[in-house]
Amino acid sequence: MKRSGILNRHLAGALAELGHTDQVLVCDAGMPIPAGPRVVDLAFRAGVPSFAEVLDGLLEELVVEGAVAAREVREANPAAAALLAGLPGLHLVPHEELKVRSRDARLVVRTGEAAPYANVLLRCGVFF
Repeated sequence: MKRSGILNRHLAGALAELGHTDQVLVCDAGMPIPAGPRVVDLAFRAGVPSFAEVLDGLLEELVVEGAVAAREVREANPAAAALLAGLPGLHLVPHEELKVRSRDARLVVRTGEAAPYANVLLRCGVFF
């Protein structure tokens, strides 16, 4: 049994399959999930697990070289905006554009987050 890190076997396995430039959509419970990408649905109840908890856990496991989030997050969800501000290469786009871009994700990780615009598309980097 794993001692630490992500214990969810579906998520751990999906992360291990990612390569350079693959995209991971980390989204709230209300984000439309596009057809195509592998989905790991962690949502249990409204707010559980939170966007912050899942994003923090993923950032401990992944090398991220870029990120895209909805511009609307700045006004509608300052807490999520603060979390996203530290991401490398963060680019803000209209929410509708984020939905379109999410179609290119290789993996979608759905949280139970109930606050608006708690979504980010992460682009994987390399560790060397």
